[in-house]
Amino acid sequence: MPATSPARTIAVPAGRLSHPAAFVAIAAILVLFMAASSAPSPLYVVYQREWGFSAATLTIVFAAYVLGLIASLLVIGALSDHVGRRPVLAAATALEAVALVLFLTAGDVTVLLVARVVQGIATGAATTTLGATLVDLNPAHTPGRAGLVNGVAPVGGLALGALGCGALVQFAPAPTHLVFVLLLVGTLLAGVVVARLPETSAKRPGGRASLIPRVGVPVDLRADVYTIIPILVASWALGGLYMSLGPSVAVSLFGLGSHLVGGLVVTLLCGTGAVTTYLVRGWPTERVLTFSAVLLAAGTAVTLGGVLAHSIVLAGLGTVVAGVGFGASARAVFGTLAQLAAPEQRGELFAVAYTIAYLAFSLPAVFAGFASASIGLRSTALAYGLAVVALGLTALVAQRVRSTGRARATADLR
Repeated sequence: MPATSPARTIAVPAGRLSHPAAFVAIAAILVLFMAASSAPSPLYVVYQREWGFSAATLTIVFAAYVLGLIASLLVIGALSDHVGRRPVLAAATALEAVALVLFLTAGDVTVLLVARVVQGIATGAATTTLGATLVDLNPAHTPGRAGLVNGVAPVGGLALGALGCGALVQFAPAPTHLVFVLLLVGTLLAGVVVARLPETSAKRPGGRASLIPRVGVPVDLRADVYTIIPILVASWALGGLYMSLGPSVAVSLFGLGSHLVGGLVVTLLCGTGAVTTYLVRGWPTERVLTFSAVLLAAGTAVTLGGVLAHSIVLAGLGTVVAGVGFGASARAVFGTLAQLAAPEQRGELFAVAYTIAYLAFSLPAVFAGFASASIGLRSTALAYGLAVVALGLTALVAQRVRSTGRARATADLR
């Protein structure tokens, strides 16, 4: 199992950030990209009211982002392993700025769709490269820091974007514009930072060939990677439900009309997840995987009880518990990947993980959007939640099987 490699000790060229400063900057840019990706969630209800589209159209808009992101992961995911991290990050940052300009000028669903696709492409190119760069820059004295940040930053960014946008929509002027102005300023600053980053990945042949879409896991890593897929799917499928239909559920099922509450729905899940990811940073990975599977399933079940009983308190409590499982799973999954991947495998392996995550994030949410039109939002939310509970239990079984297999292998070696 390749260990997480420390930051290189080569001299940093004049004008470039030091490795510690670059590590902090990369973490901040990752938070920015994820915050930008969740910012439209509280706005969907506003767009629905202004433009008069259905819940099914809403989830199509949501899925457009994810489809662009997945396509980007498949095509560009491993490119930074060949051409270097900085060129890919520079292009992703520029494309994100274009997407934010499109959001600012959007006047109908068509422009909104285009903006989300462009944003998805930018985010896909950025997330896998930012994740790999964090591992490249990981300090030698704290070998688990990159895995921790790769777990905390995405869910923390999602929470920050949703809550911040919800607050701006509720209390600030120009609700469909101000948030994107602020994000655009942040993105332009990120572009300046990227120009000063040290390059952490040497160029090597195969860049053009790496653009051919493929999803694969090295043979020697498959057993470990496959056993974490159920919890990866369960957690991101739950996140997809909250990001796409969460604010609508708050409005339609619980009668909560505040846009701040719409953002808070996402933040309860993702914010709790970010805090949990940090708190369990010192736990053994297998323990965190088991812990996350149990709480993800239990929290979702409690939330379903709140929906059935029409109790916002019970639903909120269940969301917090599920958020603990959500954050713990992020820590376990990305911590495991950071430990497993050799330097030349990082971009591709993170691309595989994010591809699986975002498929789970988008496809079930799209199906839920269409299902809500025929069977209602309440029944759809219940069916979706039961599926997440089942996946959480499957993840628990997968971890037990993995632990048993390791114990037997150890005994055979003796």
